[in-house]
Amino acid sequence: MTRTCRVGAIEIGAGQPLAIIAGPCVLESTEMALEIGRMVRDACAELGLPFIFKASFDKANRTSIGSPRGPGLEAGLAALASVGEALGVPTTTDIHTPEQCEAAAAVVDLLQVPAFLCRQTDLLLAVGEAAAKHERAVNIKKGQFLSPAEMRGPVDKLAEAGCSNVMLTERGTFFGYHRLVNDFLGLGDLMELDVEGGSPPVCFDATHSTQLPGAGAQTAGRPERAPLLARAAVAAGVHALFIECHPDPAKALSDGATQQPLESVPGLLGQIAGIRNAI
Repeated sequence: MTRTCRVGAIEIGAGQPLAIIAGPCVLESTEMALEIGRMVRDACAELGLPFIFKASFDKANRTSIGSPRGPGLEAGLAALASVGEALGVPTTTDIHTPEQCEAAAAVVDLLQVPAFLCRQTDLLLAVGEAAAKHERAVNIKKGQFLSPAEMRGPVDKLAEAGCSNVMLTERGTFFGYHRLVNDFLGLGDLMELDVEGGSPPVCFDATHSTQLPGAGAQTAGRPERAPLLARAAVAAGVHALFIECHPDPAKALSDGATQQPLESVPGLLGQIAGIRNAI
């Protein structure tokens, strides 16, 4: 049995429309966020796909200490609030420390736990308590170093904090150095995770799954393969799809090597909507 995850007015889970989580990696400006959000929102609306806008106020896990990280907590949350209101859609952002959770939960609808932090007990308890208090949802990205079955631990920790409104995201698994592998056997196992209350719905991160981590001074990637992975994941039956996109990925302040060109996103969404309708 798959439980549902409520993000604002959107229900994610079995029997629900495929949800799209999309936006730039890091929040660069309100104007750019609105440009990206409007295009993706309108494309999703035409296809009957619910849309959640994503942008990070801080990217704490950068390859270099000098890499841009974003506007920070206060300015970033203010920008996300205005973007969400202007677009009329729910919003999501990363949180990295327990101290960020309360402020973020007061503003955004879906709190995202980064993959490298998915086992941090203090963070999971804080985000679970904040989400329960503000009636928000939590998206835990599966660590690149964990098996699907090991994601029971993070889900159970959220439950201990009073939060069952949870979703899990697959974003590839380490395979040696500089390589992620997308294990579709494991994706099926993640969608059937045996936890109390039923399996959480599963999102597939089509862009971070193409990363080549640690391949140089900056993380490299194979962005041309993201559409292939997205189509395969939708055919496999995932409940949501995560796509980072940018008007000019080569100039993006973060994850330029994996983000999708904004102009290509409506076409990709059309393809995956067709696959979703077929199954």
